[in-house]
Amino acid sequence: MTVPNTALAPAVAAPSDGAADRTAEVGRTTAETQIAVRVNLDGTGKARLATGIGFFDHMLDQIARHGLIDLDIHCEGDLHIDGHHTVEDVGITLGQAVAQAVGDKKGIRRYGHAYVPLDEALSRVVVDFSGRPGLHLHIPFTSGMVGGFDTQLTYEFFQGFANHAGVTLHIDNLKGINAHHQAETVFKAFGRALRAALERDPRSAGVIPSTKGSL
Repeated sequence: MTVPNTALAPAVAAPSDGAADRTAEVGRTTAETQIAVRVNLDGTGKARLATGIGFFDHMLDQIARHGLIDLDIHCEGDLHIDGHHTVEDVGITLGQAVAQAVGDKKGIRRYGHAYVPLDEALSRVVVDFSGRPGLHLHIPFTSGMVGGFDTQLTYEFFQGFANHAGVTLHIDNLKGINAHHQAETVFKAFGRALRAALERDPRSAGVIPSTKGSL
């Protein structure tokens, strides 16, 4: 697969009335991965995912469904080594696509948070489309692997996303015994928090949600 390398493409600003389609396509090609990402921030939660790591696809599907974001992600990575480059680079490329799709951030709520339980597990995610990348993540995973997914790579995914979407993220797994449940509550809560933060606020149409006047 050959995809265009648009990793450094500038964000496309939406018109100030906030009515433009919030979609983006980004390709990223390195010696380790070839990735194509398409997002629609005002979608219905549809997803077409092929990263070569089944559990990772399952987690990305949670972002789409709970964030009501249409996601199309295809990645060919060096999985003969391990999943590190695939997971990290998907986070980077998805972050770039979200940054382009959200544009100048006029009219969005900016902040979002969500608590999500799954049986014994409970996680909280808080996001701020601040323009300042930052990640605090605390997930005391009870297992190093879930299927073919290395749970350590959860940090790499969210670090890549935060850096390239320009968001501040606080992610905490508050309770959990089953590592599958821990991960799933985190990704579901992330999707819900994104949905809240990216929602258009009718009371702030055309307004950047910051006293500085820019984000």
